[in-house]
Amino acid sequence: MQYSRRKFITQSASLLSIAAANNFIIKHTLANVVYGAADGIARLHWNENPYGPSKKAIESMIESTYQGAYYPDHLIGILKSMIAEKHDIQTNQIAISSGSTQVLSNLSQIMSRTNPLLGMELGWDTHLITAEASGGVIIRQPNGENLEINLNELEMTAKHGVSAVSIINPNNPTGTLLNSQKLKKSVMRMSKNTLVIVDEAYNEITNNPENNTMIGLIKNGHNVAVSRTFSKIYGLAGQRIGYIISQPDVIQSIIKNGTGHFSISLTGLAGAISSYNDQTFLDYSKSKIIEAREMINEAILKNGLSALPSQTNFIFVNLGQFNANDFQKLMMKHGVLIQGQYGAFRNWSRVSMGKIEDIKRYINALPKVLDTLNS
Repeated sequence: MQYSRRKFITQSASLLSIAAANNFIIKHTLANVVYGAADGIARLHWNENPYGPSKKAIESMIESTYQGAYYPDHLIGILKSMIAEKHDIQTNQIAISSGSTQVLSNLSQIMSRTNPLLGMELGWDTHLITAEASGGVIIRQPNGENLEINLNELEMTAKHGVSAVSIINPNNPTGTLLNSQKLKKSVMRMSKNTLVIVDEAYNEITNNPENNTMIGLIKNGHNVAVSRTFSKIYGLAGQRIGYIISQPDVIQSIIKNGTGHFSISLTGLAGAISSYNDQTFLDYSKSKIIEAREMINEAILKNGLSALPSQTNFIFVNLGQFNANDFQKLMMKHGVLIQGQYGAFRNWSRVSMGKIEDIKRYINALPKVLDTLNS
């Protein structure tokens, strides 16, 4: 095939023009990338900790990026050893995952292959939806009149051939915390016949984390699995690091079914390792969450609304006669992002605890939005 010099130059010039244009687009796009909260927008919809990551985590994550060519096997071992030491368990009782969502979804798929999996009607249920999409059967236990989890009814349903029971404590989206002693007794009874999965994503934010956890039941040999995440109090939601603690056979089943080393970020692990025992940062974050929660609760009462008691970094607000989706849309017009309606619970709205300036934006918008809904 023959090419004329003129044609070659013309084609080259055209390619260079395209490349230059694409380069401009890439540079222009990168120059305008927003990696977190956009200016003037209050992100109060994903239960994030905007005070994270900690300084120690940031330093470690930056350093780790220079080693991004390598798989993070050794870091997984380090983090598992730290978790094992803190809870006085063995490393073969721990699986590290890409956020707790991954391992909960994985385990839910495994357990729902044979018999139905039991969960709550109102609760974070991404893992249950994943199991359903894979052909599993999910039973959703109705919440009580005050949206509480009725443990007695849950136990009764659990007796009818379910493969596992899923409990979120504290619950998301309600923010409520079950009485630890009642929960422990109930979990012990249910675990005699089925695996009990307890999602403790917000445990570290509660008033007494050590007393509220179910990890001690695993140490005592009960058929229980407890999941945790670095996405909440640790401020590492974007790094996707979580873990689950259970008996060795459950952990082996999880690992064999896809929760493994190759799905986990080296940078995220570096941040998790550096922040895991950073009590100064955790205490500071918790204090800011409590401060924000008190501000929101005061504003809610002042505007004639009510909310469920929360021991998390979010509050579930009862809007009375108003629809949560309408409330969400109007809040958005004021630069405030919150969640909309949850299932059939049309008048309940969840708001996360962000930075104090974002909380003030919510508080300032609240009476204006309610006036609009009333008009």
